[in-house]
Amino acid sequence: MEQKRNLTLLTDLYQLTMMQGYYTNDTNNHEVVFDLFYRKNPSKNGYAICAGLSQAIEYIQNLAFNDADIAYLESLNLFQKDFLEYLRTFKFTGDIYAIPEGTVVFPMEVLMRVKAPIFEAQFVETALLNIINHQSLIATKAARVVRAAEGDPVLEFGLRRAQGPDAGIYGARAAIIGGCVGTSNVLTGQMFDVPVSGTHAHSWVMSFDEEIDAFRAYAKLFPDKCILLVDTYDTLESGVPNAIKVFDEMKAAGISMESYGIRLDSGDLAYLSKKARQMLDAAGHEKAIISASCDLDEMLIADLKRQGAKITLWGVGTNLITSSDCPSFGGIYKLAAEIDKEGHEIPKIKISDNPEKVTNPGVKKVVRVYDKQTGKMIADIIALEHEIFDKSKELILYAEKARWKKLKLKANSYTIRELLVPVFKSGELVYEMPKTMEIMAYSRKELDTLWEEYKRLVNPQIMRVVLSDELYALKVKMLENYKKD
Repeated sequence: MEQKRNLTLLTDLYQLTMMQGYYTNDTNNHEVVFDLFYRKNPSKNGYAICAGLSQAIEYIQNLAFNDADIAYLESLNLFQKDFLEYLRTFKFTGDIYAIPEGTVVFPMEVLMRVKAPIFEAQFVETALLNIINHQSLIATKAARVVRAAEGDPVLEFGLRRAQGPDAGIYGARAAIIGGCVGTSNVLTGQMFDVPVSGTHAHSWVMSFDEEIDAFRAYAKLFPDKCILLVDTYDTLESGVPNAIKVFDEMKAAGISMESYGIRLDSGDLAYLSKKARQMLDAAGHEKAIISASCDLDEMLIADLKRQGAKITLWGVGTNLITSSDCPSFGGIYKLAAEIDKEGHEIPKIKISDNPEKVTNPGVKKVVRVYDKQTGKMIADIIALEHEIFDKSKELILYAEKARWKKLKLKANSYTIRELLVPVFKSGELVYEMPKTMEIMAYSRKELDTLWEEYKRLVNPQIMRVVLSDELYALKVKMLENYKKD
């Protein structure tokens, strides 16, 4: 159950001042194409996970200036009255193509393509970047954490440390897309129908005179999901022994105990988990879960795994929900083409002294190439929209910055898939949004198409992303023509 909100004024002021400029110069009906993409994978990762499309759709559908919006803009004494009156009838009428949420993506690929009158296409920039940047960042971070856990379930526990309610709500959803099996965030659970999970705090234990009384009371309330926090006083001398006593009592009472165990939230997690595992097993509780929290991230989890920690469930909070090592995704939104009065596409390119900031011109698509035998990803091709790739013919892929490097794929040895799908056509939604848990399952399949080398947490192999021959030629021509001018 999503709660609809009008985010129309979630924008930078200069979007509105530019809109007034387009309106004043009578260019507001001039049709253009913008690309949303990013330049560098977060956290030095080998890939990113695209997320945020659901909220982007909600934003576009609810895009309208109400009376309060108009009154506020009028109070700024920046805008002409006829322009403000025009805003009263504003709505998005263009086309949007996007890569579905949960898809593995790489730098410079078009994540979202907006074709609309410049008035509209320009205005939606800020909100779309805000939404896609944040949620793709957290989904990617979650995928790294889940990767480190090596198949153990990971729970998102970061709400109290998120940068505000929206970051907590939509960040938790993005973490689910990235592979977390549940969240502590109850509102996220309600809004997106995802599993919620939690145990109890140290304050619960401290509110009782005796630790074991706190454990017994909790076990009585939640016998089917009894995870006891054992580090309030002394983990191995008090917490684990008292938990075992309660588990013994539950077993003696004939309680099924489908899901039970302990949680560690401090101390040397490797040492404590190994000792706790020995104690639980010796008491006949081999099925008891050992969960852990305590400022975890993917690098610490990977290290604990190497040390032989016996943790089987991971609760990751602050470092996941904030992507603490890489706090921004870096997505950008650039003009790629104009459409003239006769409907012809005029490619546009941004040129910079920094080569990495030179954009790819024209109306583009992303074509993914897979090995036919293994189903693994070979490369992505950024191509012009009209280009056709025939898998029955040999395919030669050239590196953009080193054209002497090439990969030849024999005819019928590969399969192809276009990643961008229609979301809005002439302002109308044409895309059926999957449920969040369906997106998570899809994302897992996406990651399975990557060889292990591309999923390393440190120094991963870099996926081959190339420009089609036609796009490369267009880019070179436009750069050369600029030099001549």
